[in-house]
Amino acid sequence: MQIKRSIEKVPGGLMVVPLLFGALLNTIDQMHIPFIMAFLKSLGVTPVKAGIYEFLRIGGFSQFLFKDGAMPLIALFLFCCGSQMNLRVGGVALKKGVLLTTSKYFTGLLVGVIWGKLSGDMMSGFLGLSTMAIIAAMTNGNGGMYAALTGQYGNRSDVGAVAVLSLNDGPFFTLMALGMLGANFPIIAFIAVLLPIGIGMILGNLDTEIRTFLKPGESLPVPFFAFALGAGMNFANFFNPQVVGAGLTLGIMTTVLTGVAGILVFKLFREKSQIAPVAEASTAGNAAATPAAIAAAAAVAAGSGMMSPAEALAYKNLVEIATAQISLSTLTTAILCPIAVILMDKWQRSRGIDAKAEAPEVIQTTNRQA
Repeated sequence: MQIKRSIEKVPGGLMVVPLLFGALLNTIDQMHIPFIMAFLKSLGVTPVKAGIYEFLRIGGFSQFLFKDGAMPLIALFLFCCGSQMNLRVGGVALKKGVLLTTSKYFTGLLVGVIWGKLSGDMMSGFLGLSTMAIIAAMTNGNGGMYAALTGQYGNRSDVGAVAVLSLNDGPFFTLMALGMLGANFPIIAFIAVLLPIGIGMILGNLDTEIRTFLKPGESLPVPFFAFALGAGMNFANFFNPQVVGAGLTLGIMTTVLTGVAGILVFKLFREKSQIAPVAEASTAGNAAATPAAIAAAAAVAAGSGMMSPAEALAYKNLVEIATAQISLSTLTTAILCPIAVILMDKWQRSRGIDAKAEAPEVIQTTNRQA
């Protein structure tokens, strides 16, 4: 039936489609339709509360996976992503990776701060966009799309930079940015969220067989935690004009602003081809998991007394709307980013720049290693 192939035709499909499906089922579940509840009751399902039955809350492994499984699955995903962070990268690839990562991060951070300050509300600014959602979407690029675009239009060191870019997977940069902006996350909150990434990174770099073994974990948990995240959302959110407008705006800002910032940084460091920064101007599908991870860190902070329960609740309340906004940004950038790369390639070719050609020193280094 080619179900997987059909899902992958949707930009960020392995994340977005299960998330939407989970939200749809949860929306139906929350309607508490009488004949569905009567059927669940006949099966002996434990009521959520007096007279109320939900098919996503039937207990057992089903509920653990489809309704309550988002956080452990995200933790597994982060562990596996950490294992793929290769500390052994070539000099030029390392340079490009660092330039791309830092330019994208500081652009997202700057835009998030400005948006929040001008709005007068870091939690719900213009269009309902929070600083957290902006930073999460703009600092985490789609590594698969980057590798595909640079593989087709760029050179070897462009592709190799993805080893460094993998550092922006997950909530680390967003958590660090919120801490810099005054959110009082204790050290234990960072450790609690980032420990799976750190352990995975250590194991993956100590043993290449472990890295190979864990590689499927970069993609395998994604549709499962996406569905579980969706199962906590209302499908109507995706038809909320505020969410749609915010998601589209976020996607456009990500492609335009992070792309332009990357181009300027590459020019500053005398890189002739600008394919790589444009190819990185996207939002990763897995960025939609960041709000839930931040909310988990806030819960740890509240438990330690470093953050008030009200502050932690504010982050928890952002999860649903921020997840929807970031998901729409993923779809938007998945369309805009490849178009931008194609246009950049044509523009460079018209000026005699061969994006696939490495610099002479890179070629010499490669020949010596061979």
